[in-house]
Amino acid sequence: MYVVIVGGGDVGYSLTKLLTEEGHEVVLVEKDPDRYAMLSYELGESVLLGDGAELGTLLDMGANRADVLVAVTGTDEDNLVICQLAKLIYLIPRTIAKVNDPKNEELFASLGVDATVSSPKIIASLIEEKIDAGMTIPLLAFKGGDVEIFKTELSSESSLINRKVSKLKFPEDCIIIAALRGNEVIIPKGDTVLREGDSIIVLIKKKRKEAFKRLFLEAV
Repeated sequence: MYVVIVGGGDVGYSLTKLLTEEGHEVVLVEKDPDRYAMLSYELGESVLLGDGAELGTLLDMGANRADVLVAVTGTDEDNLVICQLAKLIYLIPRTIAKVNDPKNEELFASLGVDATVSSPKIIASLIEEKIDAGMTIPLLAFKGGDVEIFKTELSSESSLINRKVSKLKFPEDCIIIAALRGNEVIIPKGDTVLREGDSIIVLIKKKRKEAFKRLFLEAV
């Protein structure tokens, strides 16, 4: 997978290292010469000097063949412009933006940005659709973040595994929407039994999230 990352701050640097170590082809662009020099010393040819909000820079990065573009500069305006250029000019299938002001999330979504996130590990999970056991990955937020859809993998210690859904006691305002088992998508019913390694997708009110996390992380 070829990933273009714009912005060489802490998020861009960490994400470049993470994806490179996992075998992906990654190019990081940074417009500040001093920061570029520091990054290129460690990351070598994976780093380019330039402004990712300019068409010429994106072309130099090979944006026309990229699978994913991630914009993680320090300003939401730049991240939005970069993602729009990637979509409209280079037809990059997936764009992901760091959003510094949560109030801008709905704007980004309405203008075609596929996902808005802030953590390198969350971005990597969205790129690869991979998740570590016990780690919750927020997928969508509604009503200003009051209601959330998130995904997590059930570990061997979880009290949810090897039990029928109808027998589980969930916090209020919480629904399991789906369970992912290998390549299979399961819509849970009362007699569905969750297994170790299943990734579950949950719709929940944010105030109930900690109670649910305690439930799936603790042993029976």
